[in-house]
Amino acid sequence: MNKIEAYIKPHKVSDITMALQKLEGLPGVSVTDVRGFGRRAERDAPHPNSDDLMDFAPYVRMEIFCTDDTVEEIVSTIQKAAYTGVRGDGKIYVSPVKTAVRIGDSARGDEAV
Repeated sequence: MNKIEAYIKPHKVSDITMALQKLEGLPGVSVTDVRGFGRRAERDAPHPNSDDLMDFAPYVRMEIFCTDDTVEEIVSTIQKAAYTGVRGDGKIYVSPVKTAVRIGDSARGDEAV
């Protein structure tokens, strides 16, 4: 079982959601509006004597918990649908999940996803 976290541009949410809904084994998606910043290339960095503060950029975090056999298809789908070719398209992280428990019927593991 895995957790997929994708940090994407807000205007790509619809494209990604439509692409994910076409997948057979997608259990569901949670979406949260977030703000953040990443590393800047040295050429883009503000001058050391500048008083400008770095602004946080708006992103959307998509979280998906899925079985091992669906991870690659989900990641690939997100990557293709989120791509714009412009710097800052986002990132995708995949983490192992030890277990899951469905509260309603106490199902555990892959069955709970």
